[in-house]
Amino acid sequence: MKIIGIGKNYVNDLSEISAIKTGTQTIFTKPDSSLVVGNKDIEFPKITNQLAYEVELVAKIGKRGKDITLEDAESYISELAVGIDYTAKDVLSASRENKGPWALAKGFDGASPISAFKPVTDFSDLKAINFDLKINGEQKQVGTTGLMIYSFKEIIAYVSSFMTLEEGDLIFTGTPASGTGLVEKGDHLEASIEGELLLDFKMI
Repeated sequence: MKIIGIGKNYVNDLSEISAIKTGTQTIFTKPDSSLVVGNKDIEFPKITNQLAYEVELVAKIGKRGKDITLEDAESYISELAVGIDYTAKDVLSASRENKGPWALAKGFDGASPISAFKPVTDFSDLKAINFDLKINGEQKQVGTTGLMIYSFKEIIAYVSSFMTLEEGDLIFTGTPASGTGLVEKGDHLEASIEGELLLDFKMI
């Protein structure tokens, strides 16, 4: 099972897309050991002092595919969840100084908490899904898939042109353009899709 992430995939206004959308997507991978499921609390990682949150919709791949066409791409999604793509910002900055990869900054244990999945058939329009994140009861991020630079089908088609997608693979599809920040030990995170609370845990 692979965990694939896409970076910088949302805008604040649709008018921004034409200047940004080049066809080349920012893709990275995370190990499955970074996953946390079942709304388990997460131990604040010892490797960082700057832990940044990004709420994202997570698409689960339902069947094997390579060189998937745009027309068929959405049929490869079986379920959707909401998750947090954590980044150790200080680790990332140190890696970037040497033109290094993102792997350690995004792939540490606990870096990828996700909720239970909902069948993709629960969503009538993949271009109009609303999701949000609250921390300690305060709204931090609000997103809608209508503001994605690259849609679900564009992500799947692009990624599958490089690597075979397998049943069970997970794709973190990007975070809203505004509202990201740092979390601290003791913070309570709650993420919802269409107002339904699905992800609920604390940093301990």
